[in-house]
Amino acid sequence: MTFLNEAALPELEGRLPTPAYPRHAVRTGIVHFGVGGFHRSHQAMFIDRLLNLGGSPDWGICGVGVLATDARMQEILRQQDGLYTLVLKDSEGTEDARIIGSLTEYLFAPDDPAAVIRKLADPATRIVSLSITEGGYSISDSTGEFDPRTPDVLHDLVPDTIPTSVFGLITAALAQRRGQGTAPFTIMSCDNIQGNGNVARKALVSFAGLKDPGLAGWISDNVTFPNSMVDRITPATTDLDRAAVSEAYGVDDAWPVVAEPFEQWVLEDRFPAGRPRLEDVGVQIVDDVEPYELMKLRLLNASHQVMSYLGYLAGHRYVHEACADPLFADFIAGYMEKEASPTLLPVPGIDLEGYRNELIHRFSSPAIRDTLARQMVDASERIPKFLLPVIREQLRCGGPIDRSVLVIAAWARFLEGTDENGARIDITDRRLSELRTAARADHAEPGAFLNLTGIFGDLGGNARFADAYRQARESLQQDGARGAVRNLTQPSIPSRSTS
Repeated sequence: MTFLNEAALPELEGRLPTPAYPRHAVRTGIVHFGVGGFHRSHQAMFIDRLLNLGGSPDWGICGVGVLATDARMQEILRQQDGLYTLVLKDSEGTEDARIIGSLTEYLFAPDDPAAVIRKLADPATRIVSLSITEGGYSISDSTGEFDPRTPDVLHDLVPDTIPTSVFGLITAALAQRRGQGTAPFTIMSCDNIQGNGNVARKALVSFAGLKDPGLAGWISDNVTFPNSMVDRITPATTDLDRAAVSEAYGVDDAWPVVAEPFEQWVLEDRFPAGRPRLEDVGVQIVDDVEPYELMKLRLLNASHQVMSYLGYLAGHRYVHEACADPLFADFIAGYMEKEASPTLLPVPGIDLEGYRNELIHRFSSPAIRDTLARQMVDASERIPKFLLPVIREQLRCGGPIDRSVLVIAAWARFLEGTDENGARIDITDRRLSELRTAARADHAEPGAFLNLTGIFGDLGGNARFADAYRQARESLQQDGARGAVRNLTQPSIPSRSTS
């Protein structure tokens, strides 16, 4: 067994591919906030691929953790010299693995925020990238405005405090760069949000405006925020994954990453300080990412919400289980074809029917073992960004909403805390207390859940939406998740009890 670190690379060369570039010569040009499984299966992999092709060594990645839970990542990456194993598994069970070496540094902000600010202020840093989750931008779903509600952001808005949040650290570094006459870096969001670059801009300029209006104006005038669309299904690493890497490759890796082979990154070309030649390694560089972005958010990301609450209530626990169930597979496909696709813009070079079919195939892969629970973390941030825009657009044009509304009703039922077999549901959501109160009220008075204006905005006042919701809630109550789905997909087959 070989413990994974820099010294072990020569020993591993015969077992699986390792970095073909001298890692000691790689210099940090990108600072990334949010080093999790997705970043390591996606952006870090693309940079590693570019370095292996002989690309400029100026684009190594310095990861930054801001949460207390990031201490474990810091410890492991330090022990492993930033190296990790990326394993790609296809639906037939074959796999491809390699050692990724593009992460050259890792800083843990709670230990030394000044070190993070220095790294960000360093003229060599030309891109700051983000995968901080949909809720990490403090943008209200109902108003579209900056809403500084999290404790770390509120802390950083107090004058003369040492910053702890992502935007507090970035703002402090940009203040230093402005003061020393250094050109600003580009901020590149890699999160699943429509107009993610625009959202990042809104968050940072708004935060900076509350700290220093002059600095906020400089940021608004000088910092670029390209939009992007990113895609690769990457479940959380498990002990089984660690054991499999150890057995298959003889590598002791404390935090490998397992993902599907599919990859996509569509990126707007707005990098005045320079960027790596990502087009050389399969990234689509475009003028406008919005059509691709809407396609992915409303088909892939929304479909994860579509399957998860109904599937979980019915007893499924994995994505591939729900998609292998013909009833649920038909429901998901119907949502994508009838409700989501009509709301999309034309997508250059994409066959939407083929894309939808490919999604079902990807979801159905048992090799990935992606959990429904992972898709439902912070649903109060995901549903307003992925699913509610579909409902709004279909309401505007008079299109179908029944499947989407049934998902909202299933979410409310899910929040009651037990599945249809009485098993307890563990729910992770930043708004859990508020959501559970609303779900209890909805149980007594169907439709009360829609009064959560912080999530639904004015949708609760739409008569067609509210009526459809109450009908969906009744269908769930009488027939359960499977019966409610069958009522929509196979309406000629009765599912209600006749006793």
